[in-house]
Amino acid sequence: MVAKKGGRKTGAKKTATGKGRTAKAAAAAPTAPPVERRAKDPTTLRLRSATPGFTVNDIARSVAWYRDVLGCIVGEEWRESGILRGATMRAGAVEFFLGQDDWKKGRDRVKGQGFRIYCSTAQNVDAVAARIKAAGGVLTHEPRDEPWGERDFGIIDPDGFKLTISASA
Repeated sequence: MVAKKGGRKTGAKKTATGKGRTAKAAAAAPTAPPVERRAKDPTTLRLRSATPGFTVNDIARSVAWYRDVLGCIVGEEWRESGILRGATMRAGAVEFFLGQDDWKKGRDRVKGQGFRIYCSTAQNVDAVAARIKAAGGVLTHEPRDEPWGERDFGIIDPDGFKLTISASA
C-alpha cells in the first residue's frame, strides 16, 4: 500500500508486516514476473472497429447476397473501367469489404476456410434468422441458446465465408 498526500503517491510501500521499504531495498528485492498488460496501459492496441475483407468469385452475386439476403446496405463501390470490382457492405456499425477475385491464385481455390466472423446485434436473433431464410438464405444452424449466455445462428455466404450472428439471451 502506498501512502497518499494531496492525491500524490508518497512514502515507501508497506510490506505485509506494515513496515515501509526504502527504494534501495525495493530495488534489491527479487523482480516479479511480467504483469499482463491491461487496457489502461498506453502500449496496448486499442481498436475501435474491424472490417473483414472477403475476396469473392462474383462481386455482383456477393453484393446482391449481402444486400438482399443478409440485409446490408451498399456503401461505396469501386469500379475499374466501369466494371464493379469491390464494395463496402454496411450492417449497423459494421462493414464488410467485398473484392472481386483476380484468380491469380487459381480460379477454383476454396475460400472461407479456417475462420468465422462473429457478429453481435441487439436485434431479436430469431426474427433476423427468419428474415434471412425468407430471403433465400440457408442457415448452418438455427437460432439456439449457447452456454455462455447468447443466442445465435450461423450462415455461410456464396463463397464459403462463415458468419455467426448473436445477441445476449
